[in-house]
Amino acid sequence: MNIVLEVGTKNYEDDLLSIKKALSHMESLVSGYNGYALSEPSSKFGWTFFKIAFKPDLQNGIEEKFSDMIEKYQANYPAEKFAKFMTDYFISRGCELKIKISD
Repeated sequence: MNIVLEVGTKNYEDDLLSIKKALSHMESLVSGYNGYALSEPSSKFGWTFFKIAFKPDLQNGIEEKFSDMIEKYQANYPAEKFAKFMTDYFISRGCELKIKISD
């Protein structure tokens, strides 16, 4: 199952650049190039929302390389653990955002 994350940020331009850099670094780590797609942003109440769709190569690479870290997250489903891991990853790379799994 390909995971799609919905991202919310108050500083779209800066966070988008940080997210792209973080994803580029992750692609290098797991050899999953061109592994995601971004949706068009929409704004509401001072927040900008957009989606990140992970392609199978990148998603599987992340899940395999960081499986020990992902497993430590408290969640009912693997997709939720993945979302929490990616949230912490982005925050550690300087992004201030909220992430949830897109329906």
